[in-house]
Amino acid sequence: MTAPDTASRPTGDDRTFQVDLRGLVDLLSHHLYSSPRVYLRELLQNAVDALTARHGLEPGAPAGAFGIRLYADGSVVRVEDDGVGLTETDVHAFLATIGRSSKRAERIAEQRGDFIGQFGIGLLSCFLVADEIHVLSRSARTPGAPAVEWRGRGDGSYTVRTLPASARPEPGTTVTLTPRSDAGEWTRPAQVAALARHFGSLLRHPVTVDDGKGGPAARINPEPAPWSRTYPTPGARSRALAAYGTEVFGFEPLDTLDLDLPAVGLKGIACVLPEAVPTGRRHGHRVHVKGMLLSEQAEEILPDWAFFVRCVVDAESLRPTASRESLYEDDTLAAVRDALAEKLRSWISRIAASDPELLARFLGAHHLAVKSLAVHDDEILRMLLPWIPFETTDGSTTLDEFARTHRTVLVTSSVEEFRQVAAIASAAGLGVVNGGYTYDRELVHRLPEIRPEVTVADLDPATLTAHLDPVDRETELAAAPYLALARDALAVFDCDVALRTFQPASAPALLIDSRDARHERTRSQLAREQQGGVWGDILGALRQEVPRAQLILNQLNPLVRTAAAIDEPELARTSAEALYGQAAMLSRRPLRPAETSLINRSFLDLLAHALRKDS
Repeated sequence: MTAPDTASRPTGDDRTFQVDLRGLVDLLSHHLYSSPRVYLRELLQNAVDALTARHGLEPGAPAGAFGIRLYADGSVVRVEDDGVGLTETDVHAFLATIGRSSKRAERIAEQRGDFIGQFGIGLLSCFLVADEIHVLSRSARTPGAPAVEWRGRGDGSYTVRTLPASARPEPGTTVTLTPRSDAGEWTRPAQVAALARHFGSLLRHPVTVDDGKGGPAARINPEPAPWSRTYPTPGARSRALAAYGTEVFGFEPLDTLDLDLPAVGLKGIACVLPEAVPTGRRHGHRVHVKGMLLSEQAEEILPDWAFFVRCVVDAESLRPTASRESLYEDDTLAAVRDALAEKLRSWISRIAASDPELLARFLGAHHLAVKSLAVHDDEILRMLLPWIPFETTDGSTTLDEFARTHRTVLVTSSVEEFRQVAAIASAAGLGVVNGGYTYDRELVHRLPEIRPEVTVADLDPATLTAHLDPVDRETELAAAPYLALARDALAVFDCDVALRTFQPASAPALLIDSRDARHERTRSQLAREQQGGVWGDILGALRQEVPRAQLILNQLNPLVRTAAAIDEPELARTSAEALYGQAAMLSRRPLRPAETSLINRSFLDLLAHALRKDS
């Protein structure tokens, strides 16, 4: 074995880091903890871990033999536990050394995972509401051990005294805080009781709160978690879980799911939201670790697509971060996330097979979430795609129903494209699905995997115009002068003009203008404006052959027949501009400034012509 090279080490005295405790407390309050209220959670956590260690020493003790008692009368906050307690050596080693945890040492030595705390800094959170922490403790490890008193102050100093055993007759620890005047919001009796219920309602040890008014102490966790109780019937259990979800989240769940992952000691419920949520919005979930509330906004416990549920879970093996307000991203959390996702998939499978009424209500509210899942999950795709509603030329309907009347399904690439052609396509007997919404186009193209007899294709202008009937030759020749004037008037928009017959006759014109075509025209215009420059060369190199926009006039419409017979060139041009403007507005796509100007100008010109004619 090679001896370490010490010659290169710098010489000098070894020194110890100096810690500015006030600066550290400020760091904790502003950057580690979300609020001063966490001081009570940290005190409860320390007490729970002490009780866990006490049960380890006395495994035969009955459940509930050891507990936690809180006292708050406005002038003092006191937390007392019947836990394992501390010796004088423990006090010097763990209370006076920032970052060291007795729980960590025990866990490493014994390979145990029974403790919530891991970082040894929780007690410092008490300095968020008080300038001094008073600890009185007596160890249960040594019979007849004396009591130990520790006083820690916000300036970094502390004192330790050994007291007679009579100072604390039973093993355990009492932490007493004298709140600062600016901490009343977090230390008044009602608030202490509320915080205790908030953080500790699922703790397995009895916790009581005394408000100092002489009445009996109130138990904040009189019953175990609702999923751990025994119920007379499955229906009673379902109602109890739904009532708990309503109490916690403030809404009546559409349904509740039992969550049980024995491998990580996780239990809880998922509540299905009764209404849709905005796309991509993720709700936080309530996560307890060994009964202690860790976070109300733990988004990371479920995948992104599961935004239709909110969960309450209590886990044994999930690892908290240093602040104990979120979960540490590790392999265990990833496995839990995948397992819970599978629970949700199984629930969807179950209701699809056995509860069509609930399935319809669920899809009515959360079809977007199901679509996002179906895109990546073949099983959900096969099971639910026929039931998911889509916007079609037959109205809002499922693909299964739509495919019964349309063996060839056409799908648009955008919402505006669907709105341009919906009425005409419906009248022509074409089956068109709006593929402009998130996931819709991709899902419609997968329909043949479920219905092999159905063909799916993208809708393009040629497909639609092929279903519009041409006019007879005499009518085309008679309208040729008007069509030439119309093409000239609309050349500025790169728009061609054609005459066809189609239903409904009430529609004077159809504007077919894809988004890709508009983008290509914009690019070409920029290339012309930048001709000779670097950007002009780049834009020119990107040029693509994209069909021009098409204004298709409907010969069956009386207005179009009247316009085609106009023999005044200027009036004919104005009528063509007006027909283009109306078709552009009916397409519901954003209008360019030039189109808005054209619509206004053509309207005023036609109005002026009508007034001149009347006079």
